[in-house]
Amino acid sequence: MKQILLMLIAVVMMGCGKKEPAQPSASDLTTAPQPFEETKAKAEAGDAEAQHNLGAMYFFGQGVGRDEKEAFKWWSKAAYQGHAKAQYRLGMVYDISNVLFELSLAWYTIAADNGNAAAKECKGIISNRMRTDQITKAEVLAKEMVKKNPKLINK
Repeated sequence: MKQILLMLIAVVMMGCGKKEPAQPSASDLTTAPQPFEETKAKAEAGDAEAQHNLGAMYFFGQGVGRDEKEAFKWWSKAAYQGHAKAQYRLGMVYDISNVLFELSLAWYTIAADNGNAAAKECKGIISNRMRTDQITKAEVLAKEMVKKNPKLINK
């Protein structure tokens, strides 16, 4: 698990298919930075945008100590409410596992369907590394996920 978390750090910092590491910044948040406690209160109340932002705050140590597990937890909560950037981040988490490509592609597909351009790019990149049967399984998985939880698509 620790190895996966370390790889998560590298992938989130670099993004899918990028050569240069990205520097953490306010652009990692979907709204202007707010105090940690205010963001946490909104996140706990169910605000998907605040949940994504809280995940980024935990991941990058903005206003709180770094905690990748908490970041994943909050990104997951936001993703299941249809937050495209959080869905993209989950796709990256599963992408780096090197065994969960189908789940990664499913999250990238859902995020791309919600308009996330980076997820669309990563979807193409990961598809090139997958077998046809894996791609088919991922497509079925994405459809099942959306059928089970229509909130995943925010259109």
